[in-house]
Amino acid sequence: MYRDVTISVVIPCLNEEKGIAQTLRRIPEYVDEVVVVDNGSDDRTGEVARACGAVVVVQPKRGYGIAKRTGFQAATKDVIVTADGDGTYPLEAIPQLIDCMSETGAGFVCGCRFPLRNPDTMTYRNFLGNQAISLAMTWLFHRKFCDGLSGMYCLRREGLIHFRLISDGWNLSEEIKLEAALHPEIGYRECHIPYHERVGTSKLPAWKTGVQNLIFLFRKRFFMRR
Repeated sequence: MYRDVTISVVIPCLNEEKGIAQTLRRIPEYVDEVVVVDNGSDDRTGEVARACGAVVVVQPKRGYGIAKRTGFQAATKDVIVTADGDGTYPLEAIPQLIDCMSETGAGFVCGCRFPLRNPDTMTYRNFLGNQAISLAMTWLFHRKFCDGLSGMYCLRREGLIHFRLISDGWNLSEEIKLEAALHPEIGYRECHIPYHERVGTSKLPAWKTGVQNLIFLFRKRFFMRR
């Protein structure tokens, strides 16, 4: 518990045997619950996570979005914090996100990686892709987004009833932020966090994912309705 709220950390994983132990070791002691979603891994991800004390939920249907949504359903505490299992996100920075939530009254706080403290932690290709998606979100939805693809954010679990999340894939990263920013009862803020070099091999097909994200944004803006 921190600032009188209980905390669940949700971490979706696909073949993150090398990174998940390092990730879990960085979780502060006051976190009440850790949910690792094993998204059909072929390695020892689930076994390693259990050995580190996490609750492991198996979601055999692969997809970043469906893995996170599965984690949301399994989480039981007041506030949900998300991260990836590759060691890139600073779980020791959880208090910064919750402080921002408490002080601003926002129901959703995104950990913003930009400007990068260490440019070497992200490839130039991924940097450009992140900037392009964030600019597209800002332009299409008339809200300011500095890091539309960040995988670390916190939200109040009770607020999940207001989210209309349909993406099973990588598009969930921008979808959940748009849902928070556009809903009058949630409130959206960004809080700067550091970013670290990943452990293990990336499974993200960068260019394909970038194009899919842009298509999704246009569909959400012009064809999807609440």
